[in-house]
This record gives sequence, C-alpha cells and structure tokens, in this order.
Amino acid sequence: MEKQCIGIDISKDYLDCCFGTSDSSQNQKFGKSKRFSNDYCGFKELLQWSDEQNASASRQVYYIMEATGIYYEHLAYFLNEHDCKLSVLLPNMVKHYSLSLNVKTKTDQKDSEVLCRLGLERKLSTWNMPTKIMRDLKFLSREYREAKAKITQAKNQLHAKQYSHDCPATTQKRLEKQVSLLELQVLEIEAELRLLAISDAGFYDKVEKICSIPGISFITTICIIAETNAFALITNVRQLASYAGLDIQHNQSGNKQGKTRISKKGNSFIRHALYMPALCATRFNPLMKEFYNNLKDRKPAKKIAVIAVARKLLILIYKLWKSNMEFDPNYKENKKVDRIAPAYTG
Repeated sequence: MEKQCIGIDISKDYLDCCFGTSDSSQNQKFGKSKRFSNDYCGFKELLQWSDEQNASASRQVYYIMEATGIYYEHLAYFLNEHDCKLSVLLPNMVKHYSLSLNVKTKTDQKDSEVLCRLGLERKLSTWNMPTKIMRDLKFLSREYREAKAKITQAKNQLHAKQYSHDCPATTQKRLEKQVSLLELQVLEIEAELRLLAISDAGFYDKVEKICSIPGISFITTICIIAETNAFALITNVRQLASYAGLDIQHNQSGNKQGKTRISKKGNSFIRHALYMPALCATRFNPLMKEFYNNLKDRKPAKKIAVIAVARKLLILIYKLWKSNMEFDPNYKENKKVDRIAPAYTG
C-alpha cells in the first residue's frame, strides 16, 4: 500500500467521507461513503472511523477537502490540532478534475469519492493553519472594507434624499447618524489593526518597509498580507498572480487572435485593495509612472495599464516581504553599477 486518503465533501450540517487506498501499481480501492455531522462530535467520530479504516498503521491518512465558504474551517482547525495531514483545495481545481473524469452523477457521496481519488493520484500541498494574529487581521481588514463600502452607499443615499423634493428631515438625520457611526467604526477598526500589528515587533517592521513603496498604505499592506497568510504557501510570482486573479488568459488558436484578459479567478479582496494604490502609483511612484506611460500608449484602454501596475505592485510587495528590504527606487541602477564596477579592495 502506497497511500491512504479520505475525501471529505462538506456542507453546513454534514460531512460525507470516502476512504480510499492505492498501491504501487496505481490500483485504487474505495470504501462505502459515510456521513458525519459537521460539529465537534462528528469530528471525533470521523477520527475514530478513520482509525478503523486505516489498513496500514505505517502509512498516514491524508484528508482532502474543498474550501467551501466558511463551513470547512472548524474541521480544518480540528484536524490540524490533532496532527493530521490535510489539504484544502480550491473548488475550481476540483471542478475541472471532476470534469476530466467524465463524472455525470452529482451527489455528496460521489463528490467525496472524487476528492479521495484526487488525493490518491496527486501530490498535494499541506494546509498550514494561520496564526492567531493573521486570522484577526484578515477578519478586521475585511470588516474595514465592508464598512467603507457601507459609508459610500449611505452617502449616496443621503445625497439623493437631500436633492429629492420634500424629503422628510428625519430621514436625512437618520442617514447622517448612520454615516457618522460608520466613520467612527472605520477609525476603531484601523486603530485595532495598528495595535495588532504593533504587538509583533518583527511583523510591524516588515509592514513599515512595505509602506515605503509610494502609493502603498498601511491598510493596503495589511489586507494583502492577511489574505495571503504572509505569503506562506506562495513560492513564485506566477503563483501569486494566479492566486490574486491577475494572471493573463490568452485566447489564440490558429489564425484566431482573441482578447487577452486577466482571469479574475482568485482573491477579489487583493484586487480591490490594489486598484486605488495602482492609480496613485501612476502619479507619485516614478518607476510605476514610467511603466504606466509606456504601456498605456500601446493598449486600447488605460485601465489595462492600471491593472498591469497593480500586478507589478503586488509582486513588488511580495519581493520586499520575502527579502525584508525597504523600497529603493534606484535598486536596478545600483545592481548594474555593482556589476560593472565592483568595489576596489586593493
């Protein structure tokens, strides 16, 4: 026996699990699917059932699940705390894999078998549990964005009421109170974010170095770091661009030349956080301004160049975070000088 996996299809109330094994010849065997409740009692029953199904004590069981909204989180943290090997997959990846199998039946039991088969066939990356500070930063940064969106919505409604004919004054007062309350909450959230970041001196030092990039603010930095879990599973810039949905989709076949666009199949919070900083960088960041001006003349729309700047900013943040360096606008020139004329040591 080479590998043992349990595919877990997760809904709000239930866990449908399928146990499978494969040998050195890639022969696969699957057991009958079993259902557990999606709560603490169900998690304990799952571990007990897993031990009963374990045909080889020398081989560890791998748990495979989809990132289905928020319903997978309790089980993922539970398995991680019990030192289980766990892989959390993007639903889009599982969907395309299922299509390659030509699976026509769509049931919870069949989905768990597909997940189990995927775990047996492929070498998947292990899920790493985010730290407490990362979880809190992620919740707060998303709350900050939602509050800002509500402020914009309330201000638009207030503007419409102010210019409407004979609108009751009480309606306007309630909207003004709503805007004031939301603005106060935004200040509270930002203060809480700063306190969390300052609580870890090493983390806050790296955040300040990222903020040295013209156009990148503290809130933008925190959002990107929290959404990527401090780039824990990111190994290269192509993977990072794909995770953010900023990777390029080409549409070419033979003589056909279709439109080239970004996939948008990724984290929308990162794309939203980078758009306004990209606009700011096109004016106040010399490197990005030059890049933007060279690109916008060759593209049919200026927004294409703005998205390219956003992608470049994301990669720059990743590079500075990994190298623990501050932004240096003359970095390339300095490297070129060092390569051409090395320091005299005689």
